[in-house]
Amino acid sequence: MPAWNESAVIGAFLAELREHGPVCDVLVVDDGSSDDTAAIAEQAGVQVLRMPFNMGVGAAMRAGFTYAQRMGYQRAVQVDADGQHDPAQIPLLLDRLDAGDVDIVIGARFADAGDYEVRGPRRWAMWVLARVLSRVTGVRLTDATSGFRAANRRAIEQYVRQYPAEYLGDTVDSLVAAARSGCRVAQVPVAMRERKGGKPSHSPFAAAWSLGRSAIALSFALIRTRDGSPVTGVPIKTARPR
Repeated sequence: MPAWNESAVIGAFLAELREHGPVCDVLVVDDGSSDDTAAIAEQAGVQVLRMPFNMGVGAAMRAGFTYAQRMGYQRAVQVDADGQHDPAQIPLLLDRLDAGDVDIVIGARFADAGDYEVRGPRRWAMWVLARVLSRVTGVRLTDATSGFRAANRRAIEQYVRQYPAEYLGDTVDSLVAAARSGCRVAQVPVAMRERKGGKPSHSPFAAAWSLGRSAIALSFALIRTRDGSPVTGVPIKTARPR
């Protein structure tokens, strides 16, 4: 669970996860929060990994998957700390993962479940991303930017080797890299919720503008070599803005 300045919501969400989610170990990766996010998570009795400063979602996720690898976990579920992902739906992802024919399962917001809606330019950008990622993965995807995902051991190992820190790297770029490494992808429909509190990292206008830049992020992802480096050999340092 990557978290950045989510003190207003993370305590309640962790309590909900414990009550309605499956029995599991929880790791909160505090990405350099300036509020009490890490302290609240520790008080809730979960493991907390504190990043030295705000490094972006991609770096936080890579740290989380490295923890999962070193601790020997065979499955890992990625959820946001803002309460948008319903803990009761985690078994939907795990059941699909346990079928054994896929390595990554995406909880898709736009697959005939729930009433979560995105409109305007942001919706159009997400639709384009989904179409392109469907071609890359070989399966029909409706929500390529969903942060609600499950990974098996093979995917965990791949994420540790390469989990991009660039803009949208934690969703788009990581999925392209995983698919190119041979990881098989599927999605299951989930009902997404509104934030439980706090402030989103972007205003609606800024979110639309940021997703408009997703074409650039997708271009970076598609021109990478299979070892994860850009074809020019020059690493891209652009961090995903919050």
